[in-house]
Amino acid sequence: MSRVANNPITLPKGVEVALGSAISVKGPLGSMSRAMVGDVSVALNDGVMTFAPVGDSIQANAMAGTMRALVNNMVQGVSRGFEKKLLLVGVGYRAQAQGDSLNLTLGFSHPVVHKMPAGIKVETPTQTEIVIKGVDRQVVGQVAADVRAYRPPEPYKGKGVRYSDEVVIKKETKKK
Repeated sequence: MSRVANNPITLPKGVEVALGSAISVKGPLGSMSRAMVGDVSVALNDGVMTFAPVGDSIQANAMAGTMRALVNNMVQGVSRGFEKKLLLVGVGYRAQAQGDSLNLTLGFSHPVVHKMPAGIKVETPTQTEIVIKGVDRQVVGQVAADVRAYRPPEPYKGKGVRYSDEVVIKKETKKK
């Protein structure tokens, strides 16, 4: 059996799970649902969810661990939420959050406006910091990757948009 699927999920206070043809998770920050997979059996007993593969196939074993990880992310999302922090490094690089859009000045001849999808909130504590928050871990990560893709860090000066925990290894310039 998958090592990930062996670990049960303990539901925090305020989180409700409904099982059926789909798994629905409802919490203080919102609600999410995901379709069930036929290769995995899910059990809910006294606030503890367990996952087990149906049969001995490799596919069922892999999907049990995958479903457990996805449902755990849903539970964490509706109870605590997820966030990604981005930093702008470079002279004149600025960010400003306005409603559901993010205005970026990244050294182009025009400002870049990134529209946020539904359920994602963006904050700019300072002009060079961006905080992306949401319930769905995959969407938060994808939005952060999309914003970073406008100007990824370059290897010589390190200018660009980077994750707060990202380490950019700088190259040495060419010598004569």
